[in-house]
Amino acid sequence: MLELRSLSKVVAGDTHIHPTTLTLQRGSLNVLLGPTLSGKTSLMRLMAGLDKPTSGQLYFDGKDVTGVRVQDRSVAMVYQQFINYPALTVYENIASPLRIRKLNNQEVDRQVRRAADLLKLTPYLERTPLNLSGGQQQRTALARAIVKQASLVLLDEPLANLDYKLREELREELPKIFAESGAIFVYATTEPSEALLLGGNTATLSEGRITQFGPTIEVYRRPQDLKTARTFADPPLNTVEAERRGEDFLIMSGQSITVPTHLANVPQGPVTLAFQPHHLSPSGDRADASALKVRSMISEISGSESFVHLDIGESRWVMLAHGIHEVEADQQVTVYLDRRHLMAFDAAGRTLGREA
Repeated sequence: MLELRSLSKVVAGDTHIHPTTLTLQRGSLNVLLGPTLSGKTSLMRLMAGLDKPTSGQLYFDGKDVTGVRVQDRSVAMVYQQFINYPALTVYENIASPLRIRKLNNQEVDRQVRRAADLLKLTPYLERTPLNLSGGQQQRTALARAIVKQASLVLLDEPLANLDYKLREELREELPKIFAESGAIFVYATTEPSEALLLGGNTATLSEGRITQFGPTIEVYRRPQDLKTARTFADPPLNTVEAERRGEDFLIMSGQSITVPTHLANVPQGPVTLAFQPHHLSPSGDRADASALKVRSMISEISGSESFVHLDIGESRWVMLAHGIHEVEADQQVTVYLDRRHLMAFDAAGRTLGREA
C-alpha cells in the first residue's frame, strides 16, 4: 500500500503540488487524469522518490520512505519520452533489470521473450535502440518495466507515441500484467477516454490539486465539482448559466429545461448547468429530452462522428453526434438535450442534486 500524507512540492515559491493525501492499494490500477501542467508528472516523481517533497510523508506498506533514494525502492517508471541504453541491444535493454537481480540465463531469456512477444518486439531483439522507430523504442522501455517486477509501476503517458492499434491492445493488456504481479500501477494521461478504457480508479488533477479520487466510472458519472467534470470531458464540457424557477431551469437564451428527477432538490435561484457533448443530439426520440433552439457555427467530421459547434446566447457548445452531420453556418437549428445526464453546480462550483 502506498500512502501520501499531506505531500506537497513547492519550487522557487511556485506550488507544483498542493498538500495531497492519497492511498493506493497493492494490485490496483490508478489513473492520474488532468491536462498538461496539472501536476501529474510532479506527483509521480514524488511517488517514485525522484524528487523530495517540501512537506508531508510517503509511506509504503506502513514504512516511511520519504527520504529513501529511488535506487533503494522497488519502482519502475516509463515516460512518454522513452529512455533506453543506446549501446545495448533491445534484448539486453529488456534484460538489464533481470541481470541486476542475478537471475540465471534461462530465466532471463524466458522473461525477455515473453515481454518482447507481448509488445511485438521479437523481430528487433538484436537491434540497438538507435535503429528503431520511436514507437519501437517506447515499447522497449515498457518491456523493461514489465520484467522488472517492481512494487510500484509509474507510467507517464506511455502510449502517446504508439500507433492506434497497438495502443488499444496495450490498454487492455498492461493492467492485467501489473495486477497479476500485485504491483501498484499508476498511469498518467490527459485523455478522459483513456481513463475510461483503463478502468480501475481515477484521480482528477487541476492546478496541482487532486479534485476527486475513486472508481473511474463513479468519478466520471458523479463529479463532486465543476473542475472535476471539466477534467473528465473531451470534447470540452458544455455549460450554461441558468436559474431555477419552479420546475424549470431558465437559461440565458430565454428557453427552459424541465428539472429532471435527479436534480429535484436543487434550490431555487442561479445555477450552472453542464453536460457532456454526446448527451446532445440532433434528433429527439426520448420523452426525457429537452428541445433547444441554437445557432449552428461549423461541423467537424471525423469519419463516423461529427463535432457540431453551436451558439446559444453567450454560451458555446459542442454536440458530438454519430454519423455525418453537416450544418450551414449561422442557421437556427433544434437540438435535444438528454436531461438524465444533466449536472448542476453552485456559484462555488460544487455539485448540486444527485447525478443519475
